[in-house]
Amino acid sequence: MTAQVSGGLGVGIVGSGFIADFHTRSFRGVRDADIVAVSGRTPSSVQRVCDLARDLRVGDPTGYSDVRDLVRDPAVDAVWITTPNHVRVETVRAIVEEVRSGNATLRGIAIEKPLGRTAAEAQEVLKLVEGAGLLHGYLENQVFAPGVTRAHELVWSRGAAASGTPYLARCAEEHSGPHSAWFWQGVKQGGGVLNDMMCHSVEAARFLLTPPGTPASEWLTPVSVDATIASLKWSRPSYADELVRRYGAEVDYRRAPSEDYARATMIFRNGDGDEVVAEGTTSWSYVGAGLRLSFELLGPEYAMSVNSLDTEAKVFLSREIAGKPGEDLVEKQNAEGGLMPVLPDEAGAYGYTEENRHMVQRFLDGTAPAESLHDGLAVTRLLMAAYLSAQEGRRVDLSDTSALDAFVPDVALGTWNPRA
Repeated sequence: MTAQVSGGLGVGIVGSGFIADFHTRSFRGVRDADIVAVSGRTPSSVQRVCDLARDLRVGDPTGYSDVRDLVRDPAVDAVWITTPNHVRVETVRAIVEEVRSGNATLRGIAIEKPLGRTAAEAQEVLKLVEGAGLLHGYLENQVFAPGVTRAHELVWSRGAAASGTPYLARCAEEHSGPHSAWFWQGVKQGGGVLNDMMCHSVEAARFLLTPPGTPASEWLTPVSVDATIASLKWSRPSYADELVRRYGAEVDYRRAPSEDYARATMIFRNGDGDEVVAEGTTSWSYVGAGLRLSFELLGPEYAMSVNSLDTEAKVFLSREIAGKPGEDLVEKQNAEGGLMPVLPDEAGAYGYTEENRHMVQRFLDGTAPAESLHDGLAVTRLLMAAYLSAQEGRRVDLSDTSALDAFVPDVALGTWNPRA
């Protein structure tokens, strides 16, 4: 049990699933804030997150089943939205209605990726939040990952300063598949792995190609995107049957698959007028030790690289040891034996701690976070361009990304046929 930080930020977490756990764990490294409330769809999941916060001494939160009740709690100064994609807009609308009616007083709102299932949804979320006069942050953890930010800083201060700006960023996120049923459903999630994870890779690449302290949208002008999506593993009959066994008939990849692999090449014009390239690769069909995040940045006389599975600690377990399945070594763990990487602090390594520290400081100071919902909208438009490119088999011109606002991918409609 902890008393709330005096003069600190009271944080309400909206949504009580897997990502809420990550945010809660990260607050061990965040000063001047406490988690004071949690809301979710099921009482047991809300209780689990509340208990975790108490165990970690990052707050003594009150549990709620209704987001409106959460934001009316006078202890809540800001909300972190971690709800599933298909209820994102209605969740934001409910919060904004409470603020505009005077039933809730909030300093700011931070929203998990992706901002919407479509550019139209992302635009609506942004309009609602700004219409309520709230400070807003886009929760893209990878641009706050310590390894990424430190390497980025050094490349720009040493390499770019001496030989010129970087011209190629490669970012990838790969694992064996999501935790919850809704992630696998194109209609609810807004697509497959491209919408779920390419949002990370796109924003990480924009961050790496942009000088420190400069907004990416001011430095990079989109030119074009060329993309491919595929269902490589999970639409194979045996694996489609496995999904049905795991999640029930609502996840049927024989009938309505989503992509488990996506690749995109995006061309930008940078602030110097030079052409630069961002390459993103994501998959739910990677079978390795666990979640793998990799980043590369190349310039005229330098290169940087980061890989989340190149850990400072490893554990070897022989074949004589039979372990129960779990994720105690690394997220999305696929084995319990052999030589395994160990991430001592996943929330820190993936950027959640620095991300939340930044959001808390900016909300307390009354200033806009460096990563805002405008970035979330920019990323969503780029994702929609990637879906359009993959769907129509052509390079998509990005001179007017607002033209993508009405586009809905076939995967999100539940009509995509990977064999067509």
